[in-house]
Amino acid sequence: MKLEWQTKTCKELLLDYQPAQHKGRKLHFAGVGDRDVYNITAPFMNEGELYIAGRVESRDSEESEIIFFTCRDEVWTPKLDLPKYQLQDPFITQINGEWIFGGVELYFDSVTKRAIIGWKTVLYRGKNLHELKHAASGPWNMKDIRLTALSDGRIGVFSRPFGIEGTRAVIGFSILDSFDDLSETAIIKAPLFRDQFLKDEWGGANEIHLLKNGYLGVLGHISYTDEEGRLHYHAMSFVLNPWTREKSPVKIIATRSDFPDGPAKRADLADVIFSGGLVRKACSLADLYVGASDTEAHYMEIADPFTEYEQLA
Repeated sequence: MKLEWQTKTCKELLLDYQPAQHKGRKLHFAGVGDRDVYNITAPFMNEGELYIAGRVESRDSEESEIIFFTCRDEVWTPKLDLPKYQLQDPFITQINGEWIFGGVELYFDSVTKRAIIGWKTVLYRGKNLHELKHAASGPWNMKDIRLTALSDGRIGVFSRPFGIEGTRAVIGFSILDSFDDLSETAIIKAPLFRDQFLKDEWGGANEIHLLKNGYLGVLGHISYTDEEGRLHYHAMSFVLNPWTREKSPVKIIATRSDFPDGPAKRADLADVIFSGGLVRKACSLADLYVGASDTEAHYMEIADPFTEYEQLA
């Protein structure tokens, strides 16, 4: 754990990456017609039942809705009594007994209604999934805002500002006394980590795990565009001491080739996975859930990336 690390490129990080022994598996969804389901959350328990939230959209469109699914016989179908949200890329956590749920709201131009002109992260909160209420919206053109409870009762906030000082996007982190202190200004002012990505590469936090020692296990993504304009997104992780801002180096934990082949929404998205969530298990193992190539959802058992840091004092 250090305050600052020497920045490595995606390609350098891939040289250190050891693929999992077994390929991932595709998740199967029904009840959404011919639309795709991808960029899912990890499964989570709600009222005694296992749920997943997923991004649902047509192959030729960016107009999405988030649907909550439950599983029977390994097939995930919509939970029909829960609301749907006109958002992308869901995330969910619990803080002080409340669900904190969110996604990305797109803004389209007023003429064609198809060209995207910007986006905001939108957050909801509530004691149960039936009664989620809008709680906050993030700054313009900022995705990957994530919240987590801290061991001292305060709230950790991860940001991902776009285009700061010539960068594509970087991760920021700050601590708030409570959720009620969350605002656009508080998110914008989150101090940034400058050593995780090169200026022409980018990444963000996707899910946060509060470890037994109070550190934060961060599941995220690291990305770049190659010379032909193709996108490359990999799953990554690091661990943060929220009080000192010391952290572990960024580490790639999965790539698109770890999962079954499948279609891509566009040709430039063939090598893309988007980290959705991590279910930590016994024996230092975890199940990683991802969206793949903007069309499918997969999961894979991996070595738990946080175990070695959870023992630190």
